[in-house]
Amino acid sequence: MTYQSERLRLREISFDDLGDIHHLHSFSEVDEFNTLGIPGNLDETKEYLTPLIQAQKVTPRKSFFWKIELLATSAFIGIAGMTLSLDRFKRGEIYYKILPDQWGKGYATEIGSLLISVGFNEFSLHRIEAGVATENVRSIKVLEKIGMKREGLHRRILPIRGEWKDNYHYGIVEGDLKDN
Repeated sequence: MTYQSERLRLREISFDDLGDIHHLHSFSEVDEFNTLGIPGNLDETKEYLTPLIQAQKVTPRKSFFWKIELLATSAFIGIAGMTLSLDRFKRGEIYYKILPDQWGKGYATEIGSLLISVGFNEFSLHRIEAGVATENVRSIKVLEKIGMKREGLHRRILPIRGEWKDNYHYGIVEGDLKDN
């Protein structure tokens, strides 16, 4: 499964992407709001990656994990994913992480918009959600820019570097983008 926007491509991950994904998770800036922590070595990253790759073979498929590439060069700049609910709820949760040297170029907004489009148009979802640490101002701005609405607060739900952090809950339902 491959999807693309004006400047970016979502391509399913494989073990060939292990080095790029390890590199992404090695940045303290990426780790700041990440519940995984910085991996100590490639084996830890492979342990993280293995169930995500195995999920590609599950039927019905509920978990999607892509690498983000620049269309022009095929350079790796991050990862994105979507997890689907039970079919009757028609709901998906999106997430993304981008290399720090690619921040500020509009890529998070572009990939977020693409994930919403894929969710509504390809997966026929009714609702798409995202969670974000309350201190992650950059990602909050992205979620709001792509049309998501803050719907709630989950108190002390994120285990980040030995502390429990709060998380905002964002959502968008089919038709919201047309209503604006």
